[in-house]
Amino acid sequence: MNVAAIVPAAGAGIRLKSKIQKPYINLGAKPILARTLIALSKNKNIKEILVSVGRDKIKKAGRDIIKKYNIKKARLVIGGKERSDSVYNALKAVSKDIDYVLIHDGIRPFIADKLIEVLLKEASRTGAAIAAVPVKPTLKFVGENGFIKNTPPRKYFWEAQTPQVFKRALIEKAYKIARQKNIKSTDDSMLVEKTGVKTKIVMGSYSNIKITTREDLELAKIIIKKNM
Repeated sequence: MNVAAIVPAAGAGIRLKSKIQKPYINLGAKPILARTLIALSKNKNIKEILVSVGRDKIKKAGRDIIKKYNIKKARLVIGGKERSDSVYNALKAVSKDIDYVLIHDGIRPFIADKLIEVLLKEASRTGAAIAAVPVKPTLKFVGENGFIKNTPPRKYFWEAQTPQVFKRALIEKAYKIARQKNIKSTDDSMLVEKTGVKTKIVMGSYSNIKITTREDLELAKIIIKKNM
């Protein structure tokens, strides 16, 4: 399989309350983004990794991440204002011989190669596959007045993660439609759903966390120590 990995990594550290942008925060002596890219680069099917970063971080990402950690598959593209803009910019830079596109959050560093392989296998069968985990809490559907409308059965709800893998033509079509209709989304599979294509769920991992808050960062440190 010829696979391109797209890694949106232009986010700020607002919820993390950090002066350093999230991808560049050190986690066990390595920046979060470096850990993510190293993990992706080890997969034999991933031929290239396109990393979307802020225009002001092109030099830093190139020097302190890609060059320092010798991530030969990676190249940088300029990210956009929203996550979907960053993915779209990277999509336009994918090489011509690529058949599948894997999209993975730059601040989700605990990605297992085995999960990538399962996702690629499912995407080759169905066209679209994403990692997800069943939700643990009881969910409440609440109206605008603050009162509960109903309590839906928990078994039908899954928390979407990344990686998300799609046939190249499919994700390109989904983004083309989204741009035409000015649809913004933080989840790529949602855009694919709008094309009428069903997406397959693959069991992810509760350790495959996205580091967006201070609590997430503390949990990530625990995971690092556990795996040392």
